[in-house]
Amino acid sequence: MFVTDIRKEFYDVVVNQRVALFVSPDIDALCACKVLQALFHCDQVQYTLVPVAGWQDLGTAFMEHKEQYQYFVLINCGANVDLLETLQPEEDSVFFICDTHRPVDVVNVYNDTQIKLLIKQDDDLGVPSYDDIFRDDEEDEEGDGDDSGNESDGSAEPSGKRRRYDEDALERRIERQRARREWEARRREILFDYEQYEFHGTSAALVMFELAWVMSKDTKDMLWWSVIGVTDQWVHDKIPHMKYVTDIATLQRHVSRHNHRNEDEENSLSIDCMRITFEYDLRLVLYQHWSLYESICNSCYTSCSFKLWSINGQKKLQEFLADMGLPLKQVRQKFNSMDMSIKENLREVIEESANKFSMKDIRVQTFAVNFGFKNRFLASDVVHAAAALLENVEKDEMPTDNFIKALDCLSRSNLERLHLGIDLAKKKLKAIQQTVASCICTNLILSQGPFLYCHLLEGTPDVKLFSKPLALTLLCKYLLKAFICSTRNKRCKILPLIMAAPLDVEKGTVIVLGIPPESETSDKKNFFGRAFEKAAESTSSRTLHDHFDTSVIELKMEDRGKFLDALITLLS
Repeated sequence: MFVTDIRKEFYDVVVNQRVALFVSPDIDALCACKVLQALFHCDQVQYTLVPVAGWQDLGTAFMEHKEQYQYFVLINCGANVDLLETLQPEEDSVFFICDTHRPVDVVNVYNDTQIKLLIKQDDDLGVPSYDDIFRDDEEDEEGDGDDSGNESDGSAEPSGKRRRYDEDALERRIERQRARREWEARRREILFDYEQYEFHGTSAALVMFELAWVMSKDTKDMLWWSVIGVTDQWVHDKIPHMKYVTDIATLQRHVSRHNHRNEDEENSLSIDCMRITFEYDLRLVLYQHWSLYESICNSCYTSCSFKLWSINGQKKLQEFLADMGLPLKQVRQKFNSMDMSIKENLREVIEESANKFSMKDIRVQTFAVNFGFKNRFLASDVVHAAAALLENVEKDEMPTDNFIKALDCLSRSNLERLHLGIDLAKKKLKAIQQTVASCICTNLILSQGPFLYCHLLEGTPDVKLFSKPLALTLLCKYLLKAFICSTRNKRCKILPLIMAAPLDVEKGTVIVLGIPPESETSDKKNFFGRAFEKAAESTSSRTLHDHFDTSVIELKMEDRGKFLDALITLLS
């Protein structure tokens, strides 16, 4: 059931209880978790935080905690399946689900007692009406019972009359069965249309921040976390550009309110104060923590526009730098060390030259934060840093350790960890850039008819990094954009991409991910989740659909051929 008054129906209910908090491993969920933790600390609510990486984890975590807890909060997991069917809880367990995954399962929507959905109603949900999906079987059975009962009772009546009565009853029953079959066919059709595409709704961090705002407990830290949550959806390509712009506008009003509120305070210029500002900044990743040259080379937008994997692309980049009139020595050194005179109007200079090289969208609406005078971060910097820490593969650490580190880097008291994350993110972005270049130059992307397909082979450099869903999503998005820029085949430009990367060599499994076609106006709706299920079912491929995103699955290496063949047949 959708919660209409989030304060009364959610927060006031759990505020005097012990709560189990299940959080999915993505940056938006981490930010929502930080906001909720801050609120719980305010009101001294006891809670246990459990990171859950997939459905199996969620089931295990629930089994471990169901005895001690009655209230469970699920962040970015649990909305898109029938949760009661999956977890089989006791009747007094209550689940509060704050999840961006759409479509929301219809059973969750119409369960009034145990499932409470903390989801913004103004999202385009399109939930089918109750009568189209559910129907009382009792009515049908009662009707059938009446008819059959009449047959034996009427034995005293003349036989002709009774026969006619039997015929009427039979006709009525046939009519009812026909109506039921029609209703079931229509129900299947409605559910297919509703569940066909997977997409994402309003950021969980933004929903949690609005709860804090309603209760007048919102702080600048909470506001910054909600900014990171929305930016994460944009960086990992989960929401359409228009949705991002709308959410940024909402946040901008909150930022203005907070900045206005602090103008009169004496400490507004204290050295460790936090200031959030709305920026119209460059689409260059981590450029303030890198050299400008490295950032241009490793940003998806500029790298694809110049086609940097080719010799012509490299020449074009040199022309671009020359057009800006910036000395190469300045461009290649760390941003912090560049001359102040150059940094002052750098954005305008880059934008002017970018327009000549037909990069009209080099700037994008975002937010920056200043901690004192020294530390300045863009929201996207923090997203990349937290994602790199969350999926760190350099040391063989437990996923929960990485989860806690990523959670820590969001606090302003842990800037060292954030800088560590930024260094990891640079390595990750370089690895993505090199993998894209090698895939394009060795023609690894194949057109399979209804979709493009690319398989990273075991032994590819940095292949371990791409066994993680966020890193693979970024690679996938980047590769599709690069392929569209480099191909001459017009038909290929409107195709989606499926990517496979080695997951576990000993078990012989690969991770498979599908993304929708690339376009600025795309609604980011992904049909691969349903297609993967159908293809696996029809070929009995050994797959594991454990991720909360249905478009990410694990597949046995030997079954790859028949699985792809089934997908081609299905989508043709």
